[in-house]
Amino acid sequence: QVQLVESGGGLVQAGGSLRLSCTASGRTSSIYSMAWFRQAPGKEREFVSAITLSGTTNYAESVKGRFTISRENAKYTVYLQMDSLKHEDTAVYFCTARSSSIVTMAAGYPYWGQGTQVTVSS
Repeated sequence: QVQLVESGGGLVQAGGSLRLSCTASGRTSSIYSMAWFRQAPGKEREFVSAITLSGTTNYAESVKGRFTISRENAKYTVYLQMDSLKHEDTAVYFCTARSSSIVTMAAGYPYWGQGTQVTVSS
């Protein structure tokens, strides 16, 4: 099993920045891709960004140019730098992991963190 713990959420004004972190523990050798999803109230969980062990990245169109994903493999940690935040970025952000290449469907990820709240005030 893999355990994921997120941190870094909070309240920020529109135009501001936040950095989320997620650290994996347990069977970390089985992890190849790590990703971030988010879920706003009343909406479905949606893909935000992902990164592979080799550094390949993928971003949702809505966050391209504003969010940057990175990874420290030695620490089994992934980061999501969020800049130019908008009110519509308000959501609970979840860290996920899987043992193969990136997919953008939530059902493709077996391991999930508890989530961290990001609130952007307009």
